[in-house]
Amino acid sequence: MPSDPLAFDPHRFRTAAAHYRAGRAPYPPALIRRVAEEVMLGGDSRVLDLGCGPGQLAIGFAYFAGEVVGLDPEPRMLTAAAEAALCLTPNAHFRQGSSYDLSPDLGRFRLVVMGRSFHWMDRPATLDRLDRMIETGGAVALFHDAHLDVPENAWRKRWKEIIEHYASGDPAREQRNTITWVSHKAVLLSSPFCRLEKFSLIARQISTTESLIERALSMSSTSRARIGERADDMTADLSALMAEIAPNGMTTEVLEWTALIARRP
Repeated sequence: MPSDPLAFDPHRFRTAAAHYRAGRAPYPPALIRRVAEEVMLGGDSRVLDLGCGPGQLAIGFAYFAGEVVGLDPEPRMLTAAAEAALCLTPNAHFRQGSSYDLSPDLGRFRLVVMGRSFHWMDRPATLDRLDRMIETGGAVALFHDAHLDVPENAWRKRWKEIIEHYASGDPAREQRNTITWVSHKAVLLSSPFCRLEKFSLIARQISTTESLIERALSMSSTSRARIGERADDMTADLSALMAEIAPNGMTTEVLEWTALIARRP
C-alpha cells in the first residue's frame, strides 16, 4: 500500500533557498555524465529537472542535452537557478510549478531527473503523469547522497544529534521516519518505470564549518522559516561543535552519490 503523500507546501524552502547551493554537496559531474550516457542523451534530447531547487542537476545535464526545463514551486529557488545558469547553460530554462502541475503541455522528455525532491510528491501519481510525458526508451533518474560508515564521518553523529534536536516536531520529517513510509524503490517497482538500475560514486570532500552550517539552514526541517529565532541557537551549537572537532575550520566527509535509473520494462 503506498504511503500517504507529504502535505504539499509550495514555499517550504522559502528561507532555505539562500543556503542551498552553499550548503548541499554538489552532484559529481562524472555521475551526471554516466547517467547521460546510459540514457543516450543527445543534442535533440529534452530533460526535465523536477523539483529543481537552485538548478544543480539542470545545469549539469544541460551540457548533454538540447534543452533542460527546471520546475520548482519556490520562486527564490528559481531565481538562484537562473542566476547560476546565466552565461553558462543558455539551454536551461526554469519555471514555477510542481509535480502537481505536470501535463503534456510541457512536451515530451527523454529523461526526468529529481534530486532530493521525490519524497515531497505524491509519488505514484507523479510517475503516472510522467508515463504520458517521457518518450519511448526514456527514463526517470533519482539522485541521492549519503554518508558512509567510515572513520572520517565519525563527527557526523554529533552533528546529526544537533539537527535532530531542532528538527523535532516537524510532521513531514516524522512521517518519513515511520515504518509505514514506503521506499522510493518500492514505489518505482509498482509503477510503469519498474526496471531499475543504480550507479554510484564514492569520494572524499573537504567541507568548511561555514558550509556545514549553511547545510543545516538549507534543510526545510531546520530552516529559519520553520524554527524561527531558534535557528541562531542551532547555528551557535553547530559552531561550537565544529570548533571542537575541526579547529582549523575544515573537516573531511566521505559521501556516496547515487543515481537510481528507472525505465519501463
